Amino acid sequence: MKRTFLIVFCLFLSLSYGFAQEKAVATFVKITHDFSEIQETGGDVSTDFVVKNTGKTPLVINRVTASCGCTTPDWTKAPIAPGKTGLIKATYSPKGRPGPFSKSITVYTNAVEPSSILVIKGDVLMAEK
Repeated sequence: MKRTFLIVFCLFLSLSYGFAQEKAVATFVKITHDFSEIQETGGDVSTDFVVKNTGKTPLVINRVTASCGCTTPDWTKAPIAPGKTGLIKATYSPKGRPGPFSKSITVYTNAVEPSSILVIKGDVLMAEK
């Protein structure tokens, strides 16, 4: 009985590993972007995070959320084929927010690792009065 259980368990692990290898894999070129110093009155600033599907099935970005309302994400809505790339665009609004900032953007996908965290940071220089 123990031997049968062990054989079934090993078979289950083998199949699970095989299915995991068939999933999409989200590989980011960078996970942090530093805007450095930006002007409070200079308008919104944006950066693109490139994500490459290094897996074997299409990568789907289900949703992207920002840690606050001052950051607006946009992303590739179509499935990303294996070997191809997509974008997550993060736009930060510095108006009325002088001082250093660090904001996170969480990307939810169908990949082996279902979520990834990206970071934008910088220092907003106060407007002259």
